[in-house]
Amino acid sequence: MAKLKVKWVKSLIGYEADQRRTVRALGLKKLHQTVEHQDTPTIQGMLRKVRHLIQVELVEQEGA
Repeated sequence: MAKLKVKWVKSLIGYEADQRRTVRALGLKKLHQTVEHQDTPTIQGMLRKVRHLIQVELVEQEGA
């Protein structure tokens, strides 16, 4: 399964509480922090909800 690198790039000031909770649920605690997640439908839905606040890139898997 593919991995995604998610970086938080825009502040949450002025955005709804559900978007704040989604960013937290992705494991992002500070602006410009990067985390990795498996590419699952659940994660895709979360990323779609806050796509205006984050950057996403596909991580190359070695040996696959």
